Amino acid sequence: MKKALSLFLAGLMVASLSACGNNAEPQPATDENKTVADQSDMAAPQEIEESTPVYADVLNDGTYDITVESSSSMFNIEACQLTVADGKMTAAMTMGGTGYLYVFPGTGEEAAAASEDQYISFEENDAGQHVFTIPVEYLDKGVDCAAFSKNKEMWYDRTLVFQSVSLPQQAWKESPLKTVADLSLADGTYQVAVTLEGGSGRASVTSPAKLVIADGKATATIEWSSSNYDYMKVDDVQYDPVNTEGNSTFEIPITGFDAPIAVVADTTAMSTPHEIDYTLTFDSASLEPAS
Repeated sequence: MKKALSLFLAGLMVASLSACGNNAEPQPATDENKTVADQSDMAAPQEIEESTPVYADVLNDGTYDITVESSSSMFNIEACQLTVADGKMTAAMTMGGTGYLYVFPGTGEEAAAASEDQYISFEENDAGQHVFTIPVEYLDKGVDCAAFSKNKEMWYDRTLVFQSVSLPQQAWKESPLKTVADLSLADGTYQVAVTLEGGSGRASVTSPAKLVIADGKATATIEWSSSNYDYMKVDDVQYDPVNTEGNSTFEIPITGFDAPIAVVADTTAMSTPHEIDYTLTFDSASLEPAS
């Protein structure tokens, strides 16, 4: 780190002396004095989904598992815990590798200009993984997080989205979901419009979907647009297909309507099975008794 900062300062001094001594144009940055990576140094960014920001004031104090999207596959967050306390949020990100020494809550340019005591160092967990704990202003909208590479000795710009849809219901002071009780739904069979988001965007589900209300609980039948899904997960509980032919079909519990519900679907269409994060939103205004 000191080497990178020293090189950066030396580069500035050389450029300044050159300009003052002979009126020469400042020299462009070189690999020897560059401390912030540009697009030529980075892999193509990944698409991330953003929406209206969610702030700490709508959440109960506590610590919750949360899903994080990263704009870079090189900044791989294997797990994350969000802590809400006294109107503020922090996130402890467990990394999938050990290639970063520091992170900074801002851009790479801001990090390079900041003092070293503003950098956030990692802690090592029992498994030897690096864990960075950063402040989080809001969820569901991209936040800048610069990461300093151990090997390249440069800051890399990353954008992170902490997804509120992955929080458990007890995290919310008022749940964004309308429940069966809220809607006074009687036991019976209904149909309801459902919207799928997430993944590559190529998959879809049949809408309207069949919905069964029994003893105040809702179960939806989800039919995918392919036969390549071998299980789904809701709240870490696995559900297997209810059919053996045709497009993959599942019966899953749903906790409510009019807000996204996080689900996982495992696809066998790739070279190896792969779990994909999706959300399903059930529109209460479309509810109708099944004919």
